[in-house]
Amino acid sequence: MLSFTEENYLKALLKITIDNEVEEVGTNELAQQLDVKPATVTDMLKKLKEKQLIKYEKYGKIGLNEEGRKYALEILRKHRLWETFLFEKLDFNWDEVHEIAEQLEHIKSAKLVNKLDAFLDFPQFDPHGDPIPNELGEIKVKYRKTLAEVAVGETCKLAAVKDNSVSFLQYVVKVGLGLSSIVKVVGRQEYDALMEIEVNGEVSFVSEKFAENIYVV
Repeated sequence: MLSFTEENYLKALLKITIDNEVEEVGTNELAQQLDVKPATVTDMLKKLKEKQLIKYEKYGKIGLNEEGRKYALEILRKHRLWETFLFEKLDFNWDEVHEIAEQLEHIKSAKLVNKLDAFLDFPQFDPHGDPIPNELGEIKVKYRKTLAEVAVGETCKLAAVKDNSVSFLQYVVKVGLGLSSIVKVVGRQEYDALMEIEVNGEVSFVSEKFAENIYVV
């Protein structure tokens, strides 16, 4: 039986590898994702290695082994299904669902999760555009570039957000964006890469950091 914290670490490891298309991550990356100190991460990694869920050597990179990835996919599936349920069926806003799903993802009943999946008609993506693993652990990951990579004059569609924090999601809404929003890159400042974008006829200026957290197609 894994603790909630151990499950959170496995999920965070999986999310980083999927988002960055890598097999292994660094201690500092994982600490940043979990908002904890690197020393705290090191202590937990020892426990996860003892439980044979990760590949890790001191001062080295961290990777999920087959068993660890299986656990992580189950947790990620539950988290994103609960987000979808809260958003679609209970009318929560997309900036409200993450913290509640953080609690619900630790429910152990596989039967409940499978019935939830079927009730939602087997969704492939959650309210933030992130892919949802199916019962077999298969996950549909499409390559997506960020808004920061879009050239001036080009138009794109918002496919997902990389940052699921409440403050960022609220900022996205304030700019007038949502999933499937059409965005035109009007201009970019050479000095600091400040972007001028047009959404529904309204022009806004966003930072490079903002643009790097928006996935588009």
